[in-house]
Parts: sequence; C-alpha cells; structure tokens
Amino acid sequence: MRNLVQTIFGILFFSSRGIAQQIPAVEENIPFLVTFGNEGEKSWGDDDFSQTYFFVIPKFQVQPIYIRLFDAETSGEFDEKKGDFDTKTKFSVYGGKESFTAKDVRLKDPGGKYKSGNLLSSKTFISSEIYDGEWYTFGPFNPSEGELVSEYGGYIFKVVAEGIKGDDGNLYKYFLSSSPDENNAIEGGNAFTFEFTFRLSDNINDVAHLYPYIEQNVYSIQMSNFDFDNDGDLNIVSMAKKAERSKVSGDNSWADTEHKIDEKEKKTTLDVQFIKNKNKKIRNNNATLYVTNQYGNLLPIYTVPIGGVPQLNNKILFKQKKKTVPY
Repeated sequence: MRNLVQTIFGILFFSSRGIAQQIPAVEENIPFLVTFGNEGEKSWGDDDFSQTYFFVIPKFQVQPIYIRLFDAETSGEFDEKKGDFDTKTKFSVYGGKESFTAKDVRLKDPGGKYKSGNLLSSKTFISSEIYDGEWYTFGPFNPSEGELVSEYGGYIFKVVAEGIKGDDGNLYKYFLSSSPDENNAIEGGNAFTFEFTFRLSDNINDVAHLYPYIEQNVYSIQMSNFDFDNDGDLNIVSMAKKAERSKVSGDNSWADTEHKIDEKEKKTTLDVQFIKNKNKKIRNNNATLYVTNQYGNLLPIYTVPIGGVPQLNNKILFKQKKKTVPY
C-alpha cells in the first residue's frame, strides 16, 4: 500500500469531520459485522471465520483512545443461532512495529504472521448474556502504541476477531472513541479492512455501501463477493460511473468481476452498492467482499469514504439532471 498518496490523510480529515466513527457506519446501511465460530458452515456467509480491522488515529491525537465493541458475546437478540449457542469469539488488539506493515496482514485468508506486532489487549467472549446488547471497551491506548504509517497519516491499531469455537454467527460493531464509557468520535479518525464480512439489512429498501480506495497506480480491479445468495444487484458508483454492474454470488459461492479504472477514479473511493431484490425478501443474509488491483493486491475498504461519498460527475451526463441510483 506504499502507493497511497501522502495527502490521503488531509483529504480524510476534512471529509470525516463530525461523522460518528461507528463501524459499520450508519451511512453504510450495514447493521453488523459478522464472524462465525470455526466449526460453522461457510454457506452462512463467512468464508474464513476471522475478520481483521484497522483503526487510523491522526498524528495530532495526544489523548488516549479506546476501541469499543458492541454485543461481543454470541447469544441473545442479535446473533445468529445454529442449534444451541456454543460459540467463543476472541478479539485481540495489536500495535507497534509491523502490526500493519507486515506482508501477511494483507492476505485474503488469515495465515502466516497476520497477528504481527505487539499484543496490547485480548479477550475471549463466550455464549453468555453478560454482554448481550452491551458495550465492552478495550483501552486506554496511547496513540503512539499503534504503528506509525506515514502513507495513512497516523498511527494504526489492528483488531483481529476470530471464531475459536462453535458454529454460531457473532454479530457485532466497533466504535473508535475518546471515552471509555461513551461513543465519542475521534476527529480525523477512520477504519478500514481488506476483507469485509457483514450482515445485510433485512429492509429491502436499504442499499449497503462499501468504499474501496483506488490508488494512483491502479488501472483495473477485481471485485470478489461471496454468498450474496443472488439477493439483488451489485453496482459501482464513482466519479466516472453511474452504475456499473458487477456479478453477484449465489449460495456458498464466489463471483468475480474485472472492472477497468478510469483516470477520474484514481485517488478516490468507489461506492460499491448491494441493492436487495425487492421480490425475494431474503432475511439474515451475510456476505463477504474484497477488492484486488491488477497485481492481485488487496485494496482497503473504508468506513468513511476518502474525499466524501463518490458521486458521478454530472458534466459527462449531458441529459441527466439528478441521480437515479438509490442511496
């Protein structure tokens, strides 16, 4: 990711001011992240029973930061049950040298030294009602305990969620906060992942938005999605695209589509939209998405889109007066 422009953080700072740093963000229309126990069935939407997120803390942040976790256990109202609840999920926070820059961190499937860096905190949550619908707080962390990565404009912390037992689905959220007890956003902060496993909304009118960042040297990408269950359409909106269609996956299968990148799309985020089928009304649908460039390298998928939500440049649409793609 060394080709991320040095100015990325300046763009990010002005585009994310005042936006609450819940992951997934409210604006993404994605209710939860999902990680299943390692005995689960991949046909339920999680391809590898592990999910890694990265939190970017601006260099000017000097006060302690906290990573808050909602509904960490696997039971109760929000989680996906298979048989009896028997799942354990381990959440681990890493910082320090190579916690982000180690090459194995960017693998699609967990392997090698993807847990690189200094282990700062870890907790395993069992199937218990103690944290059902409640927040658990990791921290405090000094921002300098993360790994300083100049291309990203700040210190990066890594959080690895892994299902270490059971076959149920753990649905959860994060919040990057300046407080241990409240969700207070850190100005200029952001979060991203390289592979996103998430729960789609049951509301057929909700459109899920994912924001992969396109670097300067990218001229084509491959969009890969897993277990979408043919639940609608997968579109790309950008500075140059009104709604470019991508292949959608069926049950327990992958779908891959190559897309050419326009010059206007470089150094911006795409808006990848999961648009639900209004006739099928599929509930509790989990899916996975990752994006690679022409070299097969994974691209970061942001919570807060770099430079704001991408919109088609109307100058190239001579007759269009307003958007026709639902948000």
